[in-house]
Amino acid sequence: MPISTSDAATELDGLRAELFRRAKEAGFDDAGIARADARPDLPARLSAWLAQGRQGDMGWMAATAARRADPLTLWPAAKSVIMLAMTYGPDSDPLELLARRDRAAISVYARNRDYHDLVKKRLKMVARWLAETSGAEVKVFVDTAPVMEKPLAEAAGLGWQGKHTNLVSRRLGSWFFLGAILTTLEFAPDARHDDRCGDCRRCLDICPTKAFPAPYQLDARRCISYLTIEHKGPIALEFRKPMGNRIYGCDDCLAVCPWNKFAQSAREAAFVARDDLRAPLLAELARLDDAGFRARFSGSPVKRIGRDRFIRNVLIAIGNTGDAALAAIVRPLLADASPLVRGMAVWALAELGADEELRQGAAAALERESDEDVRAEWRRVSG
Repeated sequence: MPISTSDAATELDGLRAELFRRAKEAGFDDAGIARADARPDLPARLSAWLAQGRQGDMGWMAATAARRADPLTLWPAAKSVIMLAMTYGPDSDPLELLARRDRAAISVYARNRDYHDLVKKRLKMVARWLAETSGAEVKVFVDTAPVMEKPLAEAAGLGWQGKHTNLVSRRLGSWFFLGAILTTLEFAPDARHDDRCGDCRRCLDICPTKAFPAPYQLDARRCISYLTIEHKGPIALEFRKPMGNRIYGCDDCLAVCPWNKFAQSAREAAFVARDDLRAPLLAELARLDDAGFRARFSGSPVKRIGRDRFIRNVLIAIGNTGDAALAAIVRPLLADASPLVRGMAVWALAELGADEELRQGAAAALERESDEDVRAEWRRVSG
């Protein structure tokens, strides 16, 4: 006897309930389901954003645009997208660290293990169970794959994309990672979440670099997270002072969201901040060579930017301290093998009050310097 439509729906409902239970056991804090075709608006939205050049150096955004904007282009057989959230909330206010100028502010999510590996491992556990139980096909995605998790999570009822474009949840606040399981199973979808931002604009107003041209719009080229992580060259002058002591990412727009009154501290030990990454001394970080950098950030997301970009960021933070005593640590970096580091060392020393010293050495430095970006820094300080 063929299975009736109602029986099939009941069976899927039972599978769904067990799926969510398994997800919770695997460490996820929330789950929801959307149809794979739930967001037909995404291709036009992404195309418009790319046309404005707001992706900056992230050429991969344009290269994967077709697959990124439509799960069915990525996998035509997909019927449902299971969105899962895992909390990584801090145990203290990350904004407090910004006043400690001799210390480095590392984004909350990057203060321990790289979340990609852990979240993907847990996703695979859940997806494997689903495939073995139902016989359905599954694929898992975490951030680095071309899937627009935030709008799909909104469609799955996990929360809404706030005015800062990040996902906000009434249950979890703003501090959580997202993962996706695409499947050939056709689950009943959850209702899309309503926008609950109201008249609030705290996230927009606090942004140090004015990266939000309007509510719900982000110009990545002005975002400190983009500048310190994705951008590979020298950071433009207009952004250096607003960066303060933020050396990897920025949490300002997340931290001020009033919905974080419902946020939870990370339950997963791998997301609890390491003691040496909570508030490391800038002077200590500036001394790291490549081997030291790799050892210090082994297993951390910070490792992906490499030592040179990292030291670039640290030097900007040192320049922003105004502490002339740190000049002794910066000075050796004028001869660093990396032009990116050399250029920022020139800027940092000028900010620390070593103008006369720099002017005296500018002619010789310009004579031996081959990198045009570094030459521009020397010309700037030499008047």
